[in-house]
Amino acid sequence: MATDNLKQKAATGMLWTAVQKYSTMVISFISGIILARLLMPEDYGAIGMLAIFMSLAEVFIDAGFGSALIQKKEPTQTDYSTVFYFNIGMSVILYAVLFFTAPAIAGFYRMPILCKVLRVQGLILFIYAFNIIQRNQIRKNLKFKILSTITIITSVISLIVTVIMAYAGCGVWALVAQNFIGALIPCVFFWITTSWRPTWEYSWSSFKELFGFGFYMFLTHLTTTFSQRITSLLVGRWYDPATMGYYTKASDTSKQATLSISSVMIQTTYPLYSAVQDDKERLANMVKRITSTLAYITIPLLTLLILVAKPLFVILFTDRWLASVPYFQILCIGGMAGCLQAVNQQTIAAIGESRVFFIWTIIKNTVGIALQVVGLIVWGMWGLLAGKVISSWLSYFVNISLVSKYVGYKNYQQLRDLAPIFFVSTLALFFGYFCSSVLGLSLYPDGMIRVLVFAFIYVGWSVLFKADAYRYFSTVLTELKKKHF
Repeated sequence: MATDNLKQKAATGMLWTAVQKYSTMVISFISGIILARLLMPEDYGAIGMLAIFMSLAEVFIDAGFGSALIQKKEPTQTDYSTVFYFNIGMSVILYAVLFFTAPAIAGFYRMPILCKVLRVQGLILFIYAFNIIQRNQIRKNLKFKILSTITIITSVISLIVTVIMAYAGCGVWALVAQNFIGALIPCVFFWITTSWRPTWEYSWSSFKELFGFGFYMFLTHLTTTFSQRITSLLVGRWYDPATMGYYTKASDTSKQATLSISSVMIQTTYPLYSAVQDDKERLANMVKRITSTLAYITIPLLTLLILVAKPLFVILFTDRWLASVPYFQILCIGGMAGCLQAVNQQTIAAIGESRVFFIWTIIKNTVGIALQVVGLIVWGMWGLLAGKVISSWLSYFVNISLVSKYVGYKNYQQLRDLAPIFFVSTLALFFGYFCSSVLGLSLYPDGMIRVLVFAFIYVGWSVLFKADAYRYFSTVLTELKKKHF
């Protein structure tokens, strides 16, 4: 009975998270199409340069307590209040740091306008700190319908305001407003839709207990965020704002494709993994099914995007952004590993092995940063991107080894389960390129032919051979139909 209830919660959670992600993805695409015609690459470059500082500040504000509260089976009101006041205090300290270092950061990038932009955008930190508890309570209780509704409403309002400001010639400030609205509206709705309110209490014992787990998660998230954002720092410092803009557009687009599916599962799997953390057999089977289902959708999607990248960018963003295409294709290769390693990473975090997870994350991220820096020095931009991709795949192999050791889903089993998906996707990619070169059509018909050839091969393989991943995916769809249709 408990297993059926957990499956039902998983299916429902994935449904609403999917509704959220795909709705916001469509809205983001619409926004991207419009804004790419109204804004310049330099505007995107300015926001991209500051991303590392905002992201690191948010990690310090959360400090791993969000994961600790979800991982703890029955957190108390004292636990929540203690973390809430810590979040608020950290946001004040970190905004002050960003405010006073803004001139130095602008000087580092040789863009004076970044000083004002960072000081305004930094105000988002207060908003972020003010609703971390509510957001985590919604996730812990698997109330993804509320989260999805709020996110969709936010995306629509943000789109309207940003487009109006961009059309009015506000430039980079339109993107600042987009980020600001994207933080403010969810904060308001979270406080309206959740009953939790902080009480005037702060417990050092609660702090120490949660920090015991959260400390390693904090350091893990800190090093991971720095490793992921170091690319933007290096590109912004060594190249002009336009190149940074092209990279930012390629990175944002690849992340939309990568996270459109993986984040649906990641948001629902962490609380589910935590619920069965003591039953390793159930957990191993859950990881196998979720990983296979994720790979079945994500790997062919990203491979297809590599195949049709050029017509896709011309259609969505105009030929002004063609310089982003090769960056996008390379990042999609790394995105495949990013999707898969994130699911395995959630498993290790959910079972409480935060110290082991932290040690290996430090190793992975140190190697990843070194690969990107060396790649930049030796081969320039292409070496930097190659280092980023290699780093992503190294992280994946480390994470599946940890899952193999602590959960029992062996790494060779996972690779064997995913091998057919990679093989067929690669085969469809080569056949798509082959048909394209033979027919020699213009840009848009050529893109359509590539899509049709790829879909015919991949769907045909799925139907004819009915691989395990296909069956798992079909099971998820069946569960959703039973519950909601």
